[in-house]
Amino acid sequence: MGMSQSLGADVPFTGLASSEIFSLEMSKTEALTQAFRKSIAVRIKEESEMIEGEVVEIQTDRSVTGGTKQGKLTIKTTDMESVYDMGAKMIDAMTKERVMAGDIVSIDKSSGKISKLGRSYAKSRDYDAMGVDTKFLQCPDGDLQKRKETVHTVSLHEIDVINSRTQGFLALFSGDTGEIRSEVRDQINTKVAEWKEEGKAEIVPGVLFIDEVHMLDIECFSYINRALEDELAPIVIMASNRGNSRIRGTNYRSPHGLPLDFLDRVVIVSTHAYQREEIQQILSIRAQEEEVDVTPDALALLTKIGQETGLRYASNLITTSQLIMAKRKAKSVAIEDVQRSFQLFYDSARSVKFVAEFEKRLIGDEGHVNLSITNGHGDAMEIS
Repeated sequence: MGMSQSLGADVPFTGLASSEIFSLEMSKTEALTQAFRKSIAVRIKEESEMIEGEVVEIQTDRSVTGGTKQGKLTIKTTDMESVYDMGAKMIDAMTKERVMAGDIVSIDKSSGKISKLGRSYAKSRDYDAMGVDTKFLQCPDGDLQKRKETVHTVSLHEIDVINSRTQGFLALFSGDTGEIRSEVRDQINTKVAEWKEEGKAEIVPGVLFIDEVHMLDIECFSYINRALEDELAPIVIMASNRGNSRIRGTNYRSPHGLPLDFLDRVVIVSTHAYQREEIQQILSIRAQEEEVDVTPDALALLTKIGQETGLRYASNLITTSQLIMAKRKAKSVAIEDVQRSFQLFYDSARSVKFVAEFEKRLIGDEGHVNLSITNGHGDAMEIS
């Protein structure tokens, strides 16, 4: 989440858990292809002619017989003034936007879209009452007709879906994209390359984050190996918590569960354990996000627990301590609340110790259990 926020609004970020690939109703390579294409954005530049100025007068001629409506629009800037003829559609658009004399408007010549930008300062004293959203602007200067550049940012996957079927844009909302033919993608890649050469588009490589990468099989690694060599390839970040483990789909083992030829291509990020001050800062931020008031002594105890057991367990104790605090109707989590939570809820090390101590009372792999031992270390109760 922090990585996606730091990249910016236009840079695409796609998060993918490896187990998702095997649960989708499509092939593994198609799921990976869609994830790769979601992580590549195309910034399309479009130039349009705009008419921008202050409305001086709107004249509408209504036919007595109910025929076609006609009218004239007088619009000006500080340098010039011009009169435009209006058809029925333009008059309806003006009425819908409630445009009147003194408004600053922008009209797209190609589509006829009218945008009401605000109201002229010259008309600011015409009315005693104004809405809170009324925006006053200076009258535009220069020519009435201007060329304006509009930038649209879409992902390659969105372009694929829209072009893959008749009403492809509806699939973007439903999520039912299905499998997309490679011919469609090849045509889109060719078109995007043409736009790039002409300066109409810019390709923005994003980030694809693959969690639990050791869950992928050898076929997926083979596909990713080839996809990373493609011209349109995002930055791929993979996460794994495995050591030497078996590669899925094979019988041999490898570090992190990745094939050795694939491991040779990646750059491994060096990590280290959190220090005491870092754990305390993380727990403090977590408490603030959950809107839990923690006393300094309780935070110090949570930090110590985080050092000895783990950061996740210490973070979870914040929620349980808050519930204990609420039960005793206090305003902040105290040290006794954390101690009570620590007694009630085991961490992984104490859980392993508990299983080892009471192993005979628990059902094993073969389904056997010794019910004669009642307390784990004493003798069975005799009934005569």
